[in-house]
Amino acid sequence: MEIPVQYEEAVVLKKLFVSVALLGLLVPTANAQDAQGVLRAAASAMGNPSEVRSIQYSGAGWVAAVGQSFSPIDDWPRFEITSYARTIEYPTRSSREELTRRQGSYPTTGGGGTPLQGEQRQVLVTSGNYAWNMNGNDAAPQPALADFRQLDLLMSPHGFLGAALAAKDATAVALVLEGRPMTMVSFTALNKYRINGTINEKNLVERTQTWVANPVFGDMIYDHRFTDYKAFGNIMFPSVIHSHQGDPAIHPGHNVMEIRVTNAQANAAAPALTVPPNVQKAALPAVQVASTQLANGVWRVAGGSHHSVAVEFSDFVAVVEAPQSEARSLAVIAEVRTLIPKKPIRYVVNTHHHFDHSGGLRTYVAQSATVVTHEANRDFYTNVAFHPGTRTLEPDVLSSRMPWFAGNRVPAFEPVTQKYVISDGVRTLDIYPVQGLQHTNTLLVAYLPTERILINADLYAPPASGAAAPAPNQSTRALANTIQQLKLNVERHVGIHGEVGSHQDFVKTSGTN
Repeated sequence: MEIPVQYEEAVVLKKLFVSVALLGLLVPTANAQDAQGVLRAAASAMGNPSEVRSIQYSGAGWVAAVGQSFSPIDDWPRFEITSYARTIEYPTRSSREELTRRQGSYPTTGGGGTPLQGEQRQVLVTSGNYAWNMNGNDAAPQPALADFRQLDLLMSPHGFLGAALAAKDATAVALVLEGRPMTMVSFTALNKYRINGTINEKNLVERTQTWVANPVFGDMIYDHRFTDYKAFGNIMFPSVIHSHQGDPAIHPGHNVMEIRVTNAQANAAAPALTVPPNVQKAALPAVQVASTQLANGVWRVAGGSHHSVAVEFSDFVAVVEAPQSEARSLAVIAEVRTLIPKKPIRYVVNTHHHFDHSGGLRTYVAQSATVVTHEANRDFYTNVAFHPGTRTLEPDVLSSRMPWFAGNRVPAFEPVTQKYVISDGVRTLDIYPVQGLQHTNTLLVAYLPTERILINADLYAPPASGAAAPAPNQSTRALANTIQQLKLNVERHVGIHGEVGSHQDFVKTSGTN
């Protein structure tokens, strides 16, 4: 397997993309007509997009789980792809992507399903403005991914050429990248995204890049690198496709997929895609919250796949977990203010750095809440996740208040390496790190000793009444060890995922006494 693009090279690339306007001052800039000439030359070399109506390609490689690194200084965890096949039809803006993944020889640390048990088959489909996944014969709508998957089609080699040729605002600029002459062609896609593509001296598309909205990174870099072009029939197509999601200049997590292409074919016959009725009717679900009182002054604020817990103190409130997104956090904050109307949220406890558990933290930071999190998260949150700078694709409350939070107004942190206590002199909320995990090295649990309630994320999800108990695993055993070592007197478990369950049920699940 080819060694992924090195960190230093990625930093150089990012600087070149971001500074393309400055480069235009130093080198001759081509006009829109010149851009068309560059694109036509590439089309002649690679296969004219007007004639290449579809592409089928297959191979193997690896894929990573974005936002699920073992620690904030690691890349995304990887899984081996044993088989990969994709069909793209450009006139209908459709794609069917099939892959089989397994843990392979990659480290069994990090989230996103790590470690995978056996092999998992994934089928990812898009057609026009619709996106869905296939689970056997069942279609699972993915309306939130429709734009992203359309964007991805336009960033394939021939998709880029076709879209750039049709764009009214395509521009070109000559530059030197890593000692080689390149031309960067840029255009606006889907009325929102600026796509840059570099075309080399052989008139081959080497890289395509844009930015997509992410609740942690903000405007997050998304790019493909196309190398080792080969002739497949009457077209040129890369035999290595390496993809990034993340910002390599500010964070190690960015390598997301690499496919080694063994076969590619243009205009091969493929079954027509039909959008399932449930996919046609699907819409982005509204954020919903439902609160349940667990004890006096303690509420579980549930909804969807991730939950929070609000704890009332004498003159303030602490919220455990701010998952997913700003929309989720705004809904939880509104619910907390209804439940506890006259007290500010002074603390937000973050169980760990994975994006689905930290994506809503910025909303609390914008309201001056102190973030209680593992010490290992401090640099990443300060320099990346909580940076109040520009978020052009999806502005949020913190970015809109940038002048207020600029300068010395940095987020307030309470870093945790051992026991940390939030208290008003009467009620206490104890925060503990959990050691010995494969999932992450930044995980915290929250414990209410008077109420004997333990709150955890990703270690144990209490099942719904009548549902089968989850199988014991390394995470549940680590939680059991933590409870035993700290001599916590737990009566109930509250999962950030799942339901509320008894400690007796947890003991049965974990296989401990």
